[in-house]
Amino acid sequence: MAPIGGTIEGMTQTTTDTSHLYDSEEVMPSLPPHRLSVVVPMYNERESACPLIDAVQSALSAYPQPWELIVVDDGSRDGTPRILAEHAAKVGAHIRVLPLRRNFRQTAAMQAGIDAARGDVIVTMDGDLQNDPRDIPKLVSRLLNEDLDMVAGWRQKRQDGLFLRKIPSRIANRLIRKVSGLDFQDLGCSLKAFRTSVLREIRLYGEMHRFIPAWLATVTSPARMAEEPVRHHARLLGESKYGISRTFRVIVDLLAMHFFLRFGTRPGHFFGGIGLVIMSVGLAILGYLGVLKLLGESVGGRPLLQVGFFSIMAGLQFLTTGVLAEIMMRVYFDDGHARQYHVMPQAPLADDAAWHQ
Repeated sequence: MAPIGGTIEGMTQTTTDTSHLYDSEEVMPSLPPHRLSVVVPMYNERESACPLIDAVQSALSAYPQPWELIVVDDGSRDGTPRILAEHAAKVGAHIRVLPLRRNFRQTAAMQAGIDAARGDVIVTMDGDLQNDPRDIPKLVSRLLNEDLDMVAGWRQKRQDGLFLRKIPSRIANRLIRKVSGLDFQDLGCSLKAFRTSVLREIRLYGEMHRFIPAWLATVTSPARMAEEPVRHHARLLGESKYGISRTFRVIVDLLAMHFFLRFGTRPGHFFGGIGLVIMSVGLAILGYLGVLKLLGESVGGRPLLQVGFFSIMAGLQFLTTGVLAEIMMRVYFDDGHARQYHVMPQAPLADDAAWHQ
C-alpha cells in the first residue's frame, strides 16, 4: 500500500504509509459457502479512509467466498465522504459507502451498516486502522466451522495509552462481565464476526454497541459465543474520538442494559414491585395512626400522617407507571422498531450484484 495524497477543501493531505502493518502472507482457512459483509463506521477519518479500504481489499483479495465492504460515514465534516466515494469507485462496486445525513454516533452508524449488509456473516470493525482486517478470515472460520453465533476479537496486546484507554477499558470490561455474566476479556473490541440471522434479532440504541454480546445473550445461548485473540495496532492516522468521559457513558449504559436484561419484557414487575413496597409502608403508617386515633390520641398534626399519605400516592404512581410501561412494551414489540438513523438517498442494489468474487 503506497502513501496516499489528496486535496481536501484547499488543504493538502499526506497520509502516513501504513503498508507495513498488512504486508505479511496469510494462510486462508477453510471456509464453508457463505457471503460476507464487513461493516465499518467512520467519523472524521479522512486520513484513514483510503488506507482502510486498501487494507481490507488486500486482506480479503484471496477470500474464497463473495464479500462486500460497507463503510458507513457518520456525518463527517472533514471531507471523509468524498474521499471514500472516490476511492471506492476506483477499487470496485463491492466497496459500498453509506453516508448518513448527520452524526448519529457510532452505535447508530453500526446499526445502519448492519441493516444494509446482505451477507450471511457480518463482521464489524473500527475505521481507525487499529483493528487488523487480516484477522477477519480467522474469526469467520471459527464462527462457521464451530457453528457459533458470534466470535469476538480479544486484543491481548493492546496498543493504546494506559490511562486514557487501557485502564478505563479494564474497568468497563469488569463491570460488564459482572452485570451480564459473560466471561469475555475484551468486550470493547469492535472486531467481531456474527451470524446475520442472529444479529438482526437485536437492535442497537444509544451507546449499546459496546454491549452486543450481552444483548445477543437475550436471543442465543452464551455457549454459542466465543472469543478469539486478534492483532491490534497503535493509531497512526487521525485523532481518537474517545477519552476518559467514555467511562462515565459506559456506566450509564450499563445501568440501562441491566434494567433491560432483567425487566425489558416485564417493566411492570420493576415499577410495580417498587410501588407495592412504598404503598405497604404508607398503609402500615396509616394503620398505626388509625389505631392511635381509636385510642383517643390526636394524629392530625403529626408529620407521620403526611408521610403515610404521600407514600400511598407515590406507590400508586409507580404502579401506574408499570402499567403504562407494559402497554408501551407491547406496542414496541407489535409495531416493530423505529430507525435511529437516516441515510442519504441511494439507488437500490440487487441482492446478487456488487460482490467481490
